[in-house]
Amino acid sequence: MTILTRRSFVAGAATVGLAQPLLARQSRGETIINPLVRQRADAQIALQADGFYTFTASVPEYDRVILRRAKTIAGLATAPETVLWRRPASGKMAGHIWAPEIHQIDGRWYVYVAAGNGGDVFHIRTYVLQCDGKDPVTGKWSVLGQLETPWDTFTLDSTTFVHRGTRYLCWAQQEPGIETNSNLYLAPLATPTTLGAKPTRLTVPMLPWEIQGFKVAEGPAPLIRNGRVFLTYSASATDSRYCLGMLTARDDVDLMDPAAWTKSPEPVFKTAPERRIYGPGHNSFTVDGRGRDVLVYHARDYDKITGDPLYDPNRHTRVQTFRYRADGTPDFGLPAANGALSI
Repeated sequence: MTILTRRSFVAGAATVGLAQPLLARQSRGETIINPLVRQRADAQIALQADGFYTFTASVPEYDRVILRRAKTIAGLATAPETVLWRRPASGKMAGHIWAPEIHQIDGRWYVYVAAGNGGDVFHIRTYVLQCDGKDPVTGKWSVLGQLETPWDTFTLDSTTFVHRGTRYLCWAQQEPGIETNSNLYLAPLATPTTLGAKPTRLTVPMLPWEIQGFKVAEGPAPLIRNGRVFLTYSASATDSRYCLGMLTARDDVDLMDPAAWTKSPEPVFKTAPERRIYGPGHNSFTVDGRGRDVLVYHARDYDKITGDPLYDPNRHTRVQTFRYRADGTPDFGLPAANGALSI
């Protein structure tokens, strides 16, 4: 995702540094229809430096990495979808393909993606794809390598961001000796596939709402606003119990110090039966044409699932703007109901 820092508000809207030149020509709002993109989970929408929004997500078949590009968020709904990479027929990376994210690092395009093996689809590790050209749609994509972490264990949902001149990687991983499915980790990034320091464990799922079905902290998404670094993440099983938690640190501290982070005691975004939206999670952040922050997430519009929720295809991509409280913390409100939404 593209990380934009902000320190002030004008009439409730963002004064956004990096995005403002791109957004000046998009002063009017737009109307989107939720779900924005059907049967696309774990979505990442990012406003890139060329003024295009990129969209990538998990597909129900878990077999490929896709990309859409459009000048507006609403335009992503009907934008052509390009397959950047398909899993091989067998061997390493021939299993489940999950939660890609596309990023530009030093002018080159990379995708972080979780992949299983042909003989064990749940042997999930994180890999990095790279593009040989400046255009991510027309360029040729290949596997650069596996992300190197301290343990050869279940690893997924990597995201990268720059803060105070340091590029960080944040990801979810199962750590030996800790009886959870995944915890969150942070480290500076030395190269796209290697860490620059020993990782810090940011959080372990222990609260009741984090351990429903599975003990999960995954899908980290950074938001740097109002003198703080907010890090949302997803918790519990991928059914209606799926929800967002949040970690918070001041933006002038050492982010590698676990003591710098505090965890919200309750979910910050969760199922809203009154809106018929169930299991909102695995989010990302972007900004709309007027510079306002936008929450991107997936959710279902029904509660009852037959079989394993992982294989129910109807986790749809949704978006909505959100506000900030007087103390500067984000207030995501309730998931928006299906239908037209002005942003």
